[in-house]
Amino acid sequence: MEFEGKLIAADPRIAIVASKFNETVTRKLVAGAERTLAQFGVNRDNVDVYWVPGAFEIGFTAKRVLASSKYDGIMTLGAVIKGETDHYDLIINNVTNAVMQLNLQGTIPLTFGLLTTDNIEQALQRSGLKVGNEGSSTAQTLIEMISLNQTI
Repeated sequence: MEFEGKLIAADPRIAIVASKFNETVTRKLVAGAERTLAQFGVNRDNVDVYWVPGAFEIGFTAKRVLASSKYDGIMTLGAVIKGETDHYDLIINNVTNAVMQLNLQGTIPLTFGLLTTDNIEQALQRSGLKVGNEGSSTAQTLIEMISLNQTI
């Protein structure tokens, strides 16, 4: 027997944890995620957005949101741009590890939508200008994972 998630939203409650740092990019990621969730039938009233100061704070907030047991899935969004921080690798590794650990320990899916780019132009391209919107892709993944999790 095979199982896979469907892009069907059964009115899930979704939390988005997003970094305000590089806000020009992250606001576009959140907007893309919200549009995609709406396209797949998620009620806007069932989506809460938690803004944190920077990418490093995503893990703490996602952990608190997960512990609240109010959601069917959590999406993390942010942008770390190499040219703007001298501790680029440290931030990326720690945020990635935090989200992965929460994902493995939790009972609901957490999706990872952290852009890691060399410059602002690349980040803008991946937040909706030309190359698609990482927020939208992350939202689709979350809907699929919520469906799969409910099947399991």
